[in-house]
Amino acid sequence: MSKQDNPLFDPKNRSAETALVHGGIERSQFNETSEAIYMTSGYTYPESAYAEKLFKGEIVGHNYSRFSNPTVDTFQKRMALLEGAEDARALATGMAAVTTAVQSQVRAGDHIVASRALFGGCRFVVEDFMPRWGVTSTLVDGRDPENFLKAMRPNTKVVFIETPTNPTLELVDIEAVAKIAHAGGAKLIVDNVFATSLWQSPLKLGADLVTYSATKHIDGQGRALGGVILGSKELITGDVHTFIRQTGPSISPFNAWIMLKGLETLPLRVRHMTESAARIADFLGDHSKVNRVIYPHHKSHPQYELAKRQMQAGSTLVAFEVKGGQEAAFKLADSLAVILISNNLGDAKSIITHPRTTTHQRLTEEIRLESGITPGVLRISVGLENADDLIKDLAYGLEQI
Repeated sequence: MSKQDNPLFDPKNRSAETALVHGGIERSQFNETSEAIYMTSGYTYPESAYAEKLFKGEIVGHNYSRFSNPTVDTFQKRMALLEGAEDARALATGMAAVTTAVQSQVRAGDHIVASRALFGGCRFVVEDFMPRWGVTSTLVDGRDPENFLKAMRPNTKVVFIETPTNPTLELVDIEAVAKIAHAGGAKLIVDNVFATSLWQSPLKLGADLVTYSATKHIDGQGRALGGVILGSKELITGDVHTFIRQTGPSISPFNAWIMLKGLETLPLRVRHMTESAARIADFLGDHSKVNRVIYPHHKSHPQYELAKRQMQAGSTLVAFEVKGGQEAAFKLADSLAVILISNNLGDAKSIITHPRTTTHQRLTEEIRLESGITPGVLRISVGLENADDLIKDLAYGLEQI
């Protein structure tokens, strides 16, 4: 018997933890343990006829790193294994992934339906950029699938959601919205960055494309920017790849290598962060100076039943509203000794954000309030620190209000 006869020789038979360590590796002639970094823009060919066949697509290979690179390929294959996708493409940033996913699926005259609770940059793409190219949009309250149905038009080609949403952790019923989108001839794109691939599987629930900011949990250590789009081979090798090839939002091989190293520890990090987040949510939910805590797997969440059905765990983000508005929120954040004030998330270091004045500052006050972003709302991205220390830090901060 050879190792080829071992059932685990097939990557599809491996668990997520194993796939994230070994998936997608194609070793060079040196048989290196760690994945190689192919820091090259171009490639040479043994003969002219080979180059001709390569450019015609008659043989598989690399001809330019804007759209094909061995290190990037390994990252893409490993992400596809984790997500259960047929194919993937890595990009320079998470916003590049969102923009590419949306723009590659629409043409002038088309219509987009999106949930109104979106990250500021995502909302800007839908509301501000797309109309410049003749694509209109309708934003709806994503908590009720019926709102998507009412907004659908004959020319709707894309339904775009993020769930849980940034920063107020609203949920969208992926399976229900997928059925509505498909019945109307549209494709569903899901930004899954808050939930992570470990706790939510949009493709299994009917999504057509899934996007990530790899900068977040995938790197997870504040080192590099990156993004990923995943879906069927038809969609990825078709419109998505063509858009990337011609517009160039490509990830660098070095950043792709950093993401590969991040994937090796993703389950360990996200599980620890999720356990701590659940404890922090319980602490904040019982505090007298907190109006409300928002965490998908906390029983106080208005969509708790959907969260339990759609997400395997509550993930790493906790939002809460302090009594006293923005002044109180600033006092709390400014007094913390362990939790850092920043706007990133999914990092090894715990981070607190005041969305009203940072990530969602561009939006009007009316839109912010409509999305639940009141002056007292804070968002915590829970890191790898000791959960007791984080709770003590927050307790001290709340005492200062």
